[in-house]
Amino acid sequence: MGTLYLVRHGQASFGAADYDNLSELGHKQSVRVGEYFAHKGIHFDGLIAGTLRRHKQTLEGILKGMNRAGEHLSWEGLNEYDSEAVIATVHPHKLEKPTSPEMYRHHFRLLRDGLSQWMSGVVSPRGMPSYTDFVTGVSSALDHVRANHYGKNVLVVTSGGPISTAVGYVLGTPAETTIELNLRIRNTSITEFAFTPKRHMLLTYNGIPHLDDAKYNDWVTYS
Repeated sequence: MGTLYLVRHGQASFGAADYDNLSELGHKQSVRVGEYFAHKGIHFDGLIAGTLRRHKQTLEGILKGMNRAGEHLSWEGLNEYDSEAVIATVHPHKLEKPTSPEMYRHHFRLLRDGLSQWMSGVVSPRGMPSYTDFVTGVSSALDHVRANHYGKNVLVVTSGGPISTAVGYVLGTPAETTIELNLRIRNTSITEFAFTPKRHMLLTYNGIPHLDDAKYNDWVTYS
């Protein structure tokens, strides 16, 4: 039996011109995850990450917190969907930067609607793969882990979409459930799978044990 740890990236720059960049807090969250792994005595035999900047920055922070270095395997299939392209399929006009709770709620209502239509094949967001191909990108990473790391610990750094998709794929949930899982995932949360050469089994989802102390209450974020 092996254990796969999927970590969502640290807080990125929601509402900024370039979302794909960790905030100052995002960097701190990433290092804190690494400190937690080191404290628990968890060592990784395999390191895999999506190719987005926030994935690489988060992995760098984790390794810093663990006081170790290591080469990782880049996996494009672990990259996040383009939320702006998804929203554009149901709202063709550019959204203003959210500045109020209602604007944030409006943003995520549109995202939920766009995701539902993309997953059902009704819309094709510009520059994005079909949902079937998106799932294949995620499941191929799971296949790689099972085929190459049996009996070992593996760390994957990616985004909320691929993590919720991996959970939905393993559990066989409907697309609606995957969406709900996706929209509730926290930055640097840890999702664990046990795995054999034949299958993955969900152990935990969206946990933040590294932020359990009251001094980290302000470090719990979702964007």
